[in-house]
Amino acid sequence: MLVKEYRICMPLTIEEYRIGQLYTISKHSHQESDKGEGVEVIENKPHEDPVHGHGQFTEKRVHLSSKLPSWARMVVPRIFYISEKAWNYYPYTITEYTCSFLPKFSIHIETRYADNCGNTENIFNCDLAEREHEVAFLDIAYDEIPERYYTSSEDLRYFCSMKMGRGPLREGWREHTHPIMCSYKLVTVKFEVWGLQTRVEQFVHKVIRDILLIGHRQAFAWVDEWCGMTIDEVRQYEKETQEATNEKIGMVMPTISISTVDQPSATHSAPASAPSTPLSGDPPDFLNIPKDRPRKKSAPEMLTLPELRERGNAE
Repeated sequence: MLVKEYRICMPLTIEEYRIGQLYTISKHSHQESDKGEGVEVIENKPHEDPVHGHGQFTEKRVHLSSKLPSWARMVVPRIFYISEKAWNYYPYTITEYTCSFLPKFSIHIETRYADNCGNTENIFNCDLAEREHEVAFLDIAYDEIPERYYTSSEDLRYFCSMKMGRGPLREGWREHTHPIMCSYKLVTVKFEVWGLQTRVEQFVHKVIRDILLIGHRQAFAWVDEWCGMTIDEVRQYEKETQEATNEKIGMVMPTISISTVDQPSATHSAPASAPSTPLSGDPPDFLNIPKDRPRKKSAPEMLTLPELRERGNAE
């Protein structure tokens, strides 16, 4: 098990980010989906929790077959997906990822959103032993992302919102930008397979880091598209986009219900998952087969039947 805490600051308030997150996830999922591939929404309905109160439960299937690198497609079923279940009690959310093909693999993400620059320690109220995890600050403007995902229009070093007047983000922007909020994400990755656990868990965390960076960059880069939308309007956009996405990938329409009950500002709901991105095309070094490994012979060399007969006649 490998646990890391990611802190991603945004030049928004948590109420603005709530709208932007819903919009970004829906738009990105639709863009990345194609026939038989993409994010299928199974269920999206209000959910009540005795501790956290009112929220939204979402279940999705992320179909990945063609997005997997070639080395992974050789060992996974042709129809391959990851299940995502999210319990959203904004500004607190829980998201879990599992894969039926890999029963010993799971990802658990707790998220808390706060109107600060990421300076709250132990926001998850971990006990002393659990506080030993690594804390990583991700900079949406200056941290590197894989080159294949770079788009100049989403480069926040140069982007400026026409509607909000925010941006571009200069060096050290987190220290002097207002408003500012932070997504605190406590990510636990488990891959309980002896001999591969450490390396696979580290590899998965690298992929998660890239996903978080890309998703949060897009949420701000697309701000002029969702700025001014109400929660009801963005929920309607989410519903319509989910239906269009399921139709696009050829899946059965989900039952999507949205609560119309007024909620206090502290218990708004919003999906916590970041947009999915494909893994890299090359296998990790630890999965490569050594090229100089001697070929194992299945059995010792043996004499052929004619040779045995000749030897018997000679004797």
